[in-house]
Amino acid sequence: MTEPAIHEITASEEDNRQRLDMVLVRHLHHLSRSKIQSLVKSGRVTLGGKPVRSSDEVQTGNLFLIEEEAPKPPAGARPEDIPLEILHEDADLLVVNKPAGMVVHIGAGHEEGTLVNALLHHGGALSSGSEEHRPGIVHRLDKETSGCIVVAKNDQTHAALSAQFADRQVKKTYLAIIRGRPRHTKGTIDLAIGRHPVQRQKMTPRRPPSGRDAVTDYELLAIRDGWSLVACMPRTGRTHQIRVHLQHLGHPIAGDPLYGKRDHFERHLLHAWKLEFTHPQSGESIRCTAPVPGDFALVPLPVPGAKSQP
Repeated sequence: MTEPAIHEITASEEDNRQRLDMVLVRHLHHLSRSKIQSLVKSGRVTLGGKPVRSSDEVQTGNLFLIEEEAPKPPAGARPEDIPLEILHEDADLLVVNKPAGMVVHIGAGHEEGTLVNALLHHGGALSSGSEEHRPGIVHRLDKETSGCIVVAKNDQTHAALSAQFADRQVKKTYLAIIRGRPRHTKGTIDLAIGRHPVQRQKMTPRRPPSGRDAVTDYELLAIRDGWSLVACMPRTGRTHQIRVHLQHLGHPIAGDPLYGKRDHFERHLLHAWKLEFTHPQSGESIRCTAPVPGDFALVPLPVPGAKSQP
């Protein structure tokens, strides 16, 4: 089930002595007053852990938590004839080079054109997954991020792979083109991150318990004309982890409008380059490398194995 969005609203001086529902309408522009009143009535708006009423008078400094019901995703996906670049496949799993722009699984607003739609057409069994609309999906990549993603064909393999990710036994290497030059040629970013309290599509540095631990190793590979190519090796797998960490370093990823600037790029230049894990059934080490996509050539850097830009 998709997780609900949690909003934190701190009442300002302007909000003082105003009705709660009117205050929340001002802060949560995407919700109607009737929707907010419905959330209040169902106990999804709290102050100090206690439910409130729409007519309550707000005091400056009050901290309200609003649990917004998540949109329900479609019940299932249908097969679509979408080409897949398969890097490895056997009886238990496959590794795919996901193209930039492809959503991993269906959800609200994304009912077709996803990796799951393509996998269903590819044929063969897929694990039941953690949710009905995510068969085979063990981990995810952002829509704009290209590269290696592993898919499970049965539940036993799915559980074992999930455990490897949870135990940080999977080795992941990403390539990113960033603005500027990092101060150090290599280093580690150890910074907890969590959901932004207002801009719910963003992640941001946050202290526990609101933030979860996140660690990324990085290494500078090349520099030219104000851009740098870095390899990022995340030890954890938090949402938007590399994007947030590089922004915190002062060098957002090229083409990332959420944490930097879009400029002339069509997407953020982040690529899941290499993936290494232990096969759950055979015990052998599986190492996959996804060819670097052509749009990385838009920045004049010597990218290893990059395709030429048409």
